[in-house]
Amino acid sequence: MKNKMAYKLSAYFSITLVLFLIVISFLFVMLFRSHIISFYKSDMQKEASSIADSISEFLDESGGWSRQGGISAYTKVLEDVTTNDVWIVDENLNFLVSGRGRVNQVTYSDLPSNAEVLVNDVFSGKTTFSEEFSGIIEEPTLTIGVPIIINGSVKGAVLLHSSIDGMTDSISQGISIMAISALSALAIAIILGIILSISFTNPLKKMRNAAISLSEKDYSAKTGVKQNDEIGQLASAIDQLSIQLDMASKESERLIQMKQDFMANISHELKTPVTVIRGSAEALCDKIITEPEQIELYHKQILNDSIMLQRLVEDLLELSRLQNTDFSVNKEKVNVCEVVSDAVHTARNLAKKKNIDVRFEMSESREIQGDYARLRQMFMVVLDNAIKFSNENGNVEVVCNRDFISIKDYGCGIKKEDMKYIFERFYKIDNDSNRTGTGLGLAIAWQIALRHDIEIEVVSEIGQGAEFKFIFKE
Repeated sequence: MKNKMAYKLSAYFSITLVLFLIVISFLFVMLFRSHIISFYKSDMQKEASSIADSISEFLDESGGWSRQGGISAYTKVLEDVTTNDVWIVDENLNFLVSGRGRVNQVTYSDLPSNAEVLVNDVFSGKTTFSEEFSGIIEEPTLTIGVPIIINGSVKGAVLLHSSIDGMTDSISQGISIMAISALSALAIAIILGIILSISFTNPLKKMRNAAISLSEKDYSAKTGVKQNDEIGQLASAIDQLSIQLDMASKESERLIQMKQDFMANISHELKTPVTVIRGSAEALCDKIITEPEQIELYHKQILNDSIMLQRLVEDLLELSRLQNTDFSVNKEKVNVCEVVSDAVHTARNLAKKKNIDVRFEMSESREIQGDYARLRQMFMVVLDNAIKFSNENGNVEVVCNRDFISIKDYGCGIKKEDMKYIFERFYKIDNDSNRTGTGLGLAIAWQIALRHDIEIEVVSEIGQGAEFKFIFKE
């Protein structure tokens, strides 16, 4: 599979390296050439100064220039101290040439037009360089002029000519070494750049594949990237997203299943009383039942089933209203313990069928801004469940104080896996005691608690009962 980003990174890296090497090479050539020229000039200056000093000593001892007897002597001196072409000019601008095959072959008139400037500078006591003598020497030459000083005055000049071929060769060799080194380094760097680019883009490729899998609803996909950097953090975020999406998908499937179960339950709950009501009504209309006692029994059956249908419809409408953000509750100052006491009074009537003792304990009252009817409905939902799931001849304990309200039963309890779903609509615990329930009661209680800024905590153990605690946040 093509890795376009790796190609781009390698190309950018290579272009940057090439530009970098061009700049470095240019600077190296300039600096290296300047260094070689400076080195040659320094070496020539030392050599010319040594020759000038030797000539000064020779002339001082011999008492001056002696063309007949002394030229061979100082020519021999020049042969001992230098291998370059040396010209010696006296104060009369007469040229005394070294013994390298050029004695008496050069005169002042042979000098190039600009050479006079160099000679004049030397006789003024300066040391100077020139390349104007290349035509006379017949090859590229660098010339240095050094004054011959005797007793504080300039008596002559040493013109030392050195071929610059050696200097050019040194520069060329340096450039060649630089070029070979640069190309080798460039090749190695490009190879390493490609390897690093591929290693850099591989995690991105894995993350892309994981993202594609997630878009195709494969929420089990993971990047498999473990790095302690920004890329690793991004990969970790994608993995976390995968986990969250997987959980959301499973939760969505669970909710869908719950809705289906709810619809099945509601259909059953609706179908049964409707069937009974219809059958009873048909029997009465067709006058199949004629005995007064039987007619009264059928009337009661129709009434009870109608009440159950009404309760189911009201629960559905109630939950729908409470979940609507535009629906408001009528809040006023209410005594919470009075509300609980009212709910307990009603619950005791319900508890008589199972001979359950509903105990109520109030230590300190509390007033809040709330809807009396809604709060009573919330407590009644929990009390009704406590009675429903309690064993016969059992107890339900209700405690009311300033900080919280507690409703505790000692019935069958709630399974650990059911705890996180009990306040969701449509959820119904599979229990023989809960066959008549719709799974909407606690969802309604939760919505009422939210509207009153009350937190509900639940503690339960199987076989030990359950405790619902209503905690006031304010």
